[in-house]
Amino acid sequence: MSEPLAPLFRPFEHKSLKLRNRVAMAPMTRNFSPGQVPTEEVAGYYRRRAEGEVGLLITEGTTVGHPGAPGHDGVPAFHGEQALNGWRRVVEEVHAAGGAIIPQLWHVGGTRRPGVGIDKDAPGYSPSGLFKPGKPNGQAMDADDIRDVIQAFADSARSAKALGFDGVEIHGAHGYLLDQFFWEGTNQRSDGYAGSLEERARFGVEVIEAVREAVGEEFAIVLRFSQWKQQDYGARLAQTPEELERFLKLFVDAGVDVFHASTRRFWVPEFEGSDLNLAGWTRKLSGKPVISVGSVGLDDDFIGANDQGIGGTANPNPHGMNELLKRMDNDEFDMIAVGRALLQDPNWLIKMRDGRAEEIEPFTKAALGSLS
Repeated sequence: MSEPLAPLFRPFEHKSLKLRNRVAMAPMTRNFSPGQVPTEEVAGYYRRRAEGEVGLLITEGTTVGHPGAPGHDGVPAFHGEQALNGWRRVVEEVHAAGGAIIPQLWHVGGTRRPGVGIDKDAPGYSPSGLFKPGKPNGQAMDADDIRDVIQAFADSARSAKALGFDGVEIHGAHGYLLDQFFWEGTNQRSDGYAGSLEERARFGVEVIEAVREAVGEEFAIVLRFSQWKQQDYGARLAQTPEELERFLKLFVDAGVDVFHASTRRFWVPEFEGSDLNLAGWTRKLSGKPVISVGSVGLDDDFIGANDQGIGGTANPNPHGMNELLKRMDNDEFDMIAVGRALLQDPNWLIKMRDGRAEEIEPFTKAALGSLS
């Protein structure tokens, strides 16, 4: 193994997460589960990445048991006997290959497209019936809807533990349901779930609390969150470190063990006056382990690099591996999630470790997945 890569290969352990290295596979929507049931092919897909020695696999977004949760056909569910049996096979395959895996539990909220999922007539549920500020889609959730969705997350998390998963990730990012509550532009309610930052976070906090009660204290809960939204890349939940600290504390108190701070480019500073990215600030302010993410391992056409800049080699790239390794060596964050590079080449990490970057499958548009 190349010495500069050492920060990627330190073991990581926190509660139920016992990982052989610091590289995670980012969740990527694939639409390869007909009838919302993960197939043998899906199990093979995850096993190949585990065989590629990725430390933690985070599944594609999987929908909880609420009619409005799915937004696309072919996205796997995390409820119902058939779907859960499919996920049992996935866990067995990944563990047999020495890997660890957690499901990402998802509700698409007001981004839902009509006519998909088992209940094709289900509307898009959201805090205020908005897809984005000023653009209606679906219906505003009432108190019963809120209670039902919270229960659906808890039920799916309980199933994840029973199936042998190594933890669970709650999707609270990218303008989906939880994030629509966080985002003032889509949360225009007039009850206790809207208003201040703390009030807008209340729904997400109650989801985490219910999940914690369902899985116990030692089962790791990861929360993925973001400033940006698919509806608005420039949107922000926290304008300052102080606001971010207020937001994070709510979820630490509710039971989050690890934060997955989603950014589109891992090298971009989050606030003026510091080089720390969102994950770095999250670790500093929360004291919890943090996963960073954002264009790792992509070629120049996708604002990234495979081996550029490692160990002072020619053509150093400030957006490449040198920058990532420097930040990890400085303990800015604990893990890095890699998405499309691992989608294209399941052996990306092994080839990087063994100095075989020239063998990495070239990245093509055909390999594009949708990051969950």
